Amino acid sequence: MFLPPFSTPDQYLRDLAQRGFAVLPATAVRALSGAGATGLAALAPDWDQLAPDEYLKDGGRYRQRRHASFVVQGGEVRDVPYRPHWQPLDYNALHGGMERWFEPVLPATQSRPDWVLLLAWLADVADALHGAQPWFVETHQFRIDTTDGIGRPTPEGAHRDGVDLVAVFLVARHAIKGGETRVFELDGPKGQRFTLEEPWSVLLLQDARVIHESTPIQPAEEGGHGHRDTLVVTLRAGGFLDPCA
Repeated sequence: MFLPPFSTPDQYLRDLAQRGFAVLPATAVRALSGAGATGLAALAPDWDQLAPDEYLKDGGRYRQRRHASFVVQGGEVRDVPYRPHWQPLDYNALHGGMERWFEPVLPATQSRPDWVLLLAWLADVADALHGAQPWFVETHQFRIDTTDGIGRPTPEGAHRDGVDLVAVFLVARHAIKGGETRVFELDGPKGQRFTLEEPWSVLLLQDARVIHESTPIQPAEEGGHGHRDTLVVTLRAGGFLDPCA
């Protein structure tokens, strides 16, 4: 496995601006967001309560998820009435063009202080890159498992999300191999590959600058069962992606 190219807390914004992505270890995430190790660890069991993704077009049973939306500005995190997740086909050729009404993130999860701190920090990151403004935030709790022998974190392949900033937090890896992260220049030959292993380490992406994907996972042992849990947060200026926009 390739080690992540970690940035330090004092250089990650420069890396984001210069190369379009940055990777931070959990210590840096805690220092920058104000979240605590105990509080983040307490979030992890919420991934045991995810619901099956009923929209997978490949017929797989390997993905469970929950979704919620917020508007974040100036440290204030405001939830919005529950809404579907929608992407145009230009960004998601497999699952774009349809409203996907995933089960909502549980209220108990949304109310956890460290959840709120992470969202507020990410809005600060987006402010630093693009100027202070309201950020339209979508949160996705994912569990990819090996029920079918193989699980696909990004069945749509290498892609962009049509937003301004993407954060991919690794929450847990259990008894799997694979799940390598790959980040490529949008219009160039350069790319990076690495494996996130540490709980609450994060990949930050300027979505307009790079494309990304995660490789499939398999059980670490033949006949075994494993999973990979992530929290994906997207931030977009001007409004949520909407089929009427």
